[in-house]
Amino acid sequence: MKLSRRNTLKFLLATGASVAAPQALSVTPRPQLRRPIPRSNEQLPVVGLGTWQTFDVGGSDADHAPLREVLREFVRLGGSVIDSSPMYGTAEEVVGDLANELDVRSRLWLATKVWTTGRAAGIRQMESSLSLLRVKRIDLMQVHNLVDWQTHIKTLRVWKEQGRVRYIGITHYHSGAYDELERVMKEADPDFVQLNYSIVSREAERRLLPLAAERRMAVLINRPFETGGLFGKVRAQPLPAWAADFDCASWAQFFLKFILAHPAVTCVIPATSKVKHLSDNMRAGFGRLPDSDTREKMAAWIARL
Repeated sequence: MKLSRRNTLKFLLATGASVAAPQALSVTPRPQLRRPIPRSNEQLPVVGLGTWQTFDVGGSDADHAPLREVLREFVRLGGSVIDSSPMYGTAEEVVGDLANELDVRSRLWLATKVWTTGRAAGIRQMESSLSLLRVKRIDLMQVHNLVDWQTHIKTLRVWKEQGRVRYIGITHYHSGAYDELERVMKEADPDFVQLNYSIVSREAERRLLPLAAERRMAVLINRPFETGGLFGKVRAQPLPAWAADFDCASWAQFFLKFILAHPAVTCVIPATSKVKHLSDNMRAGFGRLPDSDTREKMAAWIARL
């Protein structure tokens, strides 16, 4: 049976296994680690916030209330990178509304995507995204899953020259697309590439992460928890004691710190609608990260489960 993160935490508590203590989540030991965007040296916090499914909610205050607290805590803990897409239902609108309500827009670094075919349709969709997010300029516009990328890249280069977008990117979420993603990275030469990578899905290490480093592309990581599957994998397991050596106090931090310890990674964007999970995720960006030998030890530990 696959357990959700929430049920996994309940199981661990019931069995006395190791989880991050509530008091550990309320303490911010040091400023969050930041990484430079290679082509500009602009610094970004290493833990961002995804919005797939989690921010796709109705317009009532009851729908918005938990996400309002997530966004408030995200900013309080030094987060800024929020990633969305027209594909994610109402997510862009909800982010725009809540950022305006909390008066935190100036503290956010917003990324979204174009997800359609044809030049005119792409322009209409991107105009809509800017309107929903309540901005005149977007930090990062990405071609979602490489859909009609040749067309949209041309438009995005014009928009970048005009100052309507600051950075251009491409995305995919599955290793089955890596051959095409590698080709587009070389041909389009974007500022950012977003891809899936986790402690159990390491295909990106072989070609794409080295290529991004070589081409000086910033890297956003999606699906760091394998859509929650990793928490089911560790549901009956205590956190290894040696995780404390790199300031790790929960399984979420274990998985995220593994990713962040790769030098080509700029920012990881786990999605959540729960403040407790947001706070836990954000702590992965504080303190020490594992070295290369420890990363292999971490991966081997999970592989044995």
